Parts: sequence; structure tokens; C-alpha cells
Amino acid sequence: MFDKLNQAKQMADGIKAKLETISVIGEAEGIKVIANGNRKILEVNIPENLLTVNSKEEVQDLLCAAINRALAAAENVSEAEMRGMMGSMMPGLGGLFK
Repeated sequence: MFDKLNQAKQMADGIKAKLETISVIGEAEGIKVIANGNRKILEVNIPENLLTVNSKEEVQDLLCAAINRALAAAENVSEAEMRGMMGSMMPGLGGLFK
């Protein structure tokens, strides 16, 4: 039983390391937010024209939308990786995690 637990921990650690290398993007009207698969924001790009044309509130709203889209994409990647791990560890139960 401890072998299975150790194997599961090693697989989870491997997935976490893999998710660090996966980048996802969330965009909202020119604002681009890049996150990794572990839901960490890596980069935020705001075009200069948005800062001069739009109000502060509009830019803040767009930034929130872009961040939320990037985090949702990261969540999807993370869930897919975990489903893959669970399916390989417990092949008979793989369908439960879809």
C-alpha cells in the first residue's frame, strides 16, 4: 500500500513540475495574461493604446477578465493532467474523473 502512495506522490510531483512548464494565455481586448499550469501569473501585457484611450476602470475590468481567463485555462490543463495520472494509476476508475 505504501508503494502505491509513494508512486502517487511521485506522479503528482512530476505533474506539478510539468505544469510549471506549460503556459496558458488569457486575453481581453488586447490585454494578455500568461500563466503556468500551476495557476501562477507569469506575465501581464497591456498595450500602450489601452492606457491612453480607455479609463482606468475599463483597463482594470479588462485585466480582471484576462486574468480570470488565464486562470481558467490553467485549471483546465491541471485537471486534464490529473485525470491522466488517475487513469494510469487506477485504469478501472479512469472514467470517474472525466
